[in-house]
Amino acid sequence: MRILLTVDAVGGVWQYGLDLARGLVARGAEPLLALLGPAPSDAQRAEARAIAGATLVETGLPLDWLCDGPAPIRAAGTAIATLAGDLHADLVQLNMPTLAATPHTLPTVAVTHGCVSTWWQAAKPGAPLDPQFGWHHDMMAAGLRAADRLVAPTASYAALVARHYALPRVPQIVHNGRAPLAAPGAGALHDRVLTVGRLWDRVKRAELLDRVAARLAVPFSAAGAATGPHGEHIDLTNLHLLGQIDADALGRQLAARPVFVSAASFEPFGLAVLEAAGAGCALVLSDTAGFRELWDGAAVFVAGDDESGYVRAIETVIGDAALRRRLGEAARHRAQRYAPQAMADGMLAIYADLLGTVVPGGRIAA
Repeated sequence: MRILLTVDAVGGVWQYGLDLARGLVARGAEPLLALLGPAPSDAQRAEARAIAGATLVETGLPLDWLCDGPAPIRAAGTAIATLAGDLHADLVQLNMPTLAATPHTLPTVAVTHGCVSTWWQAAKPGAPLDPQFGWHHDMMAAGLRAADRLVAPTASYAALVARHYALPRVPQIVHNGRAPLAAPGAGALHDRVLTVGRLWDRVKRAELLDRVAARLAVPFSAAGAATGPHGEHIDLTNLHLLGQIDADALGRQLAARPVFVSAASFEPFGLAVLEAAGAGCALVLSDTAGFRELWDGAAVFVAGDDESGYVRAIETVIGDAALRRRLGEAARHRAQRYAPQAMADGMLAIYADLLGTVVPGGRIAA
């Protein structure tokens, strides 16, 4: 089974695509990674090429959220369809569903990891979508309807997408997966706090966490970019900024088992939370439907943008070693549900159902 997967090197879809590719290879499938958007770093390129049995194709095609109109994405959809045929793919998985608005001759799975329109709802509650993004909303709706199968990483985001775009069907659920970056420690806990993400993105609420950091007696670090691709920038004065760090560096941070905090108001899944949980970090999370779905019973939740609530939650966890260890172990145990191979097997079952074939590994698709 040859599957063409679209990926990009800008956000979480890159890590998602590589982890999925490894799981597909383990079951005997052959992933073809079609890269869209800006070129990857040398380290990213090496990581992709280290996956034996996978192929990285750097297409030079654009990402929809970096475009000013639909024409480049229509052309990109056509180019991806042609590439899939040239590479003799059996199936196409589009991790940018707008590409599905262009007709494809091969069976197509669209996976929605987030979009401009649903992001806008969270970033600017009550404000109508800026007309300049209307084309993206329309192409997203068309792509979601045109794809043969729809997938989302959580049930809460699947329901949101179905409602927002008035879809006739709710996307199927395949949770994201991530292997632990650091082995859970058994030594002394380090009294520090960590957040990870696109700090410039207003839905991550980095400004809120910067105010929280000013009220804490322990260091609060933040990994991620403070400047976005459109020139967005955020000035943070209290968080200790680590910049954009690679998986090895993040693994070293997580090995100290800091209290991990995400105040995001919009997170279709949240790979950074999963990485922290896999290392046995205690989690303090915003009380959103998605985080509740994934981590209820294994995290402390804080409502909305309650600055004092985050301060109290962090101080409580830092000040109670037994509670912190219980939370870290609960998070680590829950993270085992979201393994990369489970994600790959979930996607393979969808592929096989669509193609009417046996799943690699000998199982029959339900």
